[in-house]
Amino acid sequence: MVAGVLSQSLASHLRLPGIVVLLAVGVLLGPDVGNLVRPEVMGEEGLPAFVGFAVAIILFEGGMQMNLKRLRRQALTIRRLVTVGALVTAIGGGLAARVAMGWPWSISFLFGTLVIVTGPTVITPLLHRFHIKKDTAIILEAEGIFIDAIGATVAVVALDVVMVGTTTSAAVGVLDVAWRIGVGAVIGVGAGAFLAVLIRWRDVIPHGLENILSLAVAIASFHIANSVVHESGITAAIVAGMVISNTQSHAFEEIVEFKEQLTSFSIATLFVLLAADVRVQSVIDIAGPGLIVVALLMFVVRPLSVLASTWGADVSWQQQLFFSWLAPRGIVAAAVASLFAVELAANSVEGGREMRALVFLVIACTVTLQGLTGGILAKLLGLARPKDHGYLILGANVLARRIARELHESGEAVTLMDSNEDCCAAAQKEGLSVIYGNGLEERTMIRGMVDSRKATLALTPNEHVNFLYAKRVKEHFNSIRTLVALETESSGVTSKMVNKLPAGILFGGERPLGLWMRSMLSDSLSEEKWELGFPGDPVDFSKSPGNAILPLILHRAGTRFPVEPEQSPQKQDIILVLIRPEQRETAYQWLRDSGFVPADAGLPAEAS
Repeated sequence: MVAGVLSQSLASHLRLPGIVVLLAVGVLLGPDVGNLVRPEVMGEEGLPAFVGFAVAIILFEGGMQMNLKRLRRQALTIRRLVTVGALVTAIGGGLAARVAMGWPWSISFLFGTLVIVTGPTVITPLLHRFHIKKDTAIILEAEGIFIDAIGATVAVVALDVVMVGTTTSAAVGVLDVAWRIGVGAVIGVGAGAFLAVLIRWRDVIPHGLENILSLAVAIASFHIANSVVHESGITAAIVAGMVISNTQSHAFEEIVEFKEQLTSFSIATLFVLLAADVRVQSVIDIAGPGLIVVALLMFVVRPLSVLASTWGADVSWQQQLFFSWLAPRGIVAAAVASLFAVELAANSVEGGREMRALVFLVIACTVTLQGLTGGILAKLLGLARPKDHGYLILGANVLARRIARELHESGEAVTLMDSNEDCCAAAQKEGLSVIYGNGLEERTMIRGMVDSRKATLALTPNEHVNFLYAKRVKEHFNSIRTLVALETESSGVTSKMVNKLPAGILFGGERPLGLWMRSMLSDSLSEEKWELGFPGDPVDFSKSPGNAILPLILHRAGTRFPVEPEQSPQKQDIILVLIRPEQRETAYQWLRDSGFVPADAGLPAEAS
């Protein structure tokens, strides 16, 4: 466990796919090298039990990432990839193993079913790191999640067929796949609905227990389904997660955060264990023909699978090429391969150990090669999100929404983040893009695509939260321009502290944020536009009377910017300001002294 978590930390610092470091550490600590991690001491039942426990958590969390509204737009392509694409991969993988490895047809096609899966635990982090555009990322993420259920079920049925070894068993196996997936889906819907109902009744489950309840339901759905129909638990866990993700719940974000941490922990531990369980000599023995199999999978089978799945679909050739390259195998392939090795050995069927070694060779090669080159290919194909694209705003309060609307009207992509349900609902009602979640979490920042934004704004009423957000952004995404709203009546956060990050200060300086937000809610402010007509000395927004005027947005040649101290307004620039009526003369005096003239014809006479 410790080695797994530290390996993920090291991978993050090295900017490498986590699975690469996990596999290497697992081998180094395993019986063949360090002899510190010995999976065999868990016994014949121990390792499979832990694998089932971890896979249930991983796939439940994967299902929670699936939003049906987003999936419907790409439903045809996703459906084909997990059906037609899976069939092509199974046949192509089996033929590749037969030709290169010389295995019997039964073992060859059993291997083919094992490499059907890609897996969200590998593909999703890579897509985030490559900054892939949303429509392309949705297809690959959905394929990775659904193919886990289909691929693992097909593989298990194929194993049963190999054990029985009759034509009748092969024919029954096709119906068996549909039966297991169907039973798993029904149990998953029931488990997800059960959890959703309990969580929505706030008086039933005390606050703080929702997370562990969701963990219990995830594991229970997996094992209950498996007890009803063998190996239907994978489908049940995924579907249960999907049900939760598509129901409204006050605890949804907390559950997602909890599950993501558990998933990272499970993947870290499981990969170290499974890698330690593979004999290094087994991989060396099959390395020559094994690399031929890997090459055939990457350069022949996967492109054919994508071509067959996307023919006639609304998919560009750039997407087809990217889909053809990015298909790394992950934790489910490793887990099922390890279980199959044990099962085949127990039934005196040869080839299980070599097949597991080949699966791990496929995982290592696909993750390493595609993980290191996928980002470059995405940029060349124009599938990476553009840099300096819009704004991400922490806060969906009335002031944040007004800033967002103004920026959005100028053509900027703007997304707000807030953990307040009412604020999020108000933002959605105004037609703004909003993320319901804790904006201080890196996970939520990634959902808001902070890494590709022109700037991010911290605009909550709490200046300590604003400062902490700016600090977190600098820790994880140092190059992103960050602007912070500060309260006049400061209780610890100063302009000097913000500048040291470094970050900018919204509205030109410290302002009584609470006062302005309350005034906006009571609709007691006037909103005016002033043009810089005859600039003299540089305009210092920090010197504007904070109780009288709030500078919001600077208009320049069709572009709009949030106001900050570092700006130097130019002639004909227009500034949008909020003015308190009882302080109007003070506000007008500062505007005139700074070289501004009214840009609105309907302003009061005293403005001029």
